[in-house]
Amino acid sequence: MSDHTLNGKVAIIGGGAKNLGGLLSREFAKKGAKVVINFHSDASKADADATVQAIIESGGEAYASQGDLTKPSQVAALFDGAKARYGGVDIAINTIGKVLRKSIVETTEEEYDSMFDINAKSAFFFIKESGRHLNDGGKVITILTSLLAAFTDGYATYAGGKAAVEHFHRAAAKEFGSRGISVNAVAPGPMDTPFFYPAETPERVAFHKSMAMNGDLTKIEDIVPIVMFLATEGWWITGQTIFANGGYTTR
Repeated sequence: MSDHTLNGKVAIIGGGAKNLGGLLSREFAKKGAKVVINFHSDASKADADATVQAIIESGGEAYASQGDLTKPSQVAALFDGAKARYGGVDIAINTIGKVLRKSIVETTEEEYDSMFDINAKSAFFFIKESGRHLNDGGKVITILTSLLAAFTDGYATYAGGKAAVEHFHRAAAKEFGSRGISVNAVAPGPMDTPFFYPAETPERVAFHKSMAMNGDLTKIEDIVPIVMFLATEGWWITGQTIFANGGYTTR
């Protein structure tokens, strides 16, 4: 049986500075976890520092670590740093991703490479380092997208890159299972964050809202408890993708 509390656990959160990642960082710290907040670039450093400060002021423990998770050496450095500072890692949550809405015939090679680097390659090496570093009984959780269950245009490289991660998870769940490590994904519907709106027209935003309960987009506050559950009492779930989207898709 796994430990169902977060007291004293160490959680790495990829993309943990703001939006969903930032809220996860703060909520995991409130439950007693020591949080390592990965952020990508100087542009998000202020958000990462603010999240760390908020955690410390509320009596928690956290630090920020800059790194480009599309580079395996920097993923390794993130985990090595957490292990050196805290002695081990128990939970690894990857929230990073990049959205592109563009037709296949208009997509360039550079755009394809960028999308698969951010959405698939980074996830693969995040899972790899989780397998190398997590303590027995650890948890690996990746944020995917409900577009994996959609039949729509425009998102070939976004949904395609995220789709690969489901297969990574199934393999990792089997490979890490003997150590009691669970590996799961949460697939939100279109989320009410600054990343969503630039890719859509007002008409499409209205359509997305109409597809879910209450005519709402998915809120980050609705996703955090599900991730928390997978990291605690939901430890027996593994190799799965949980579609948390208010009925946006059937899967």
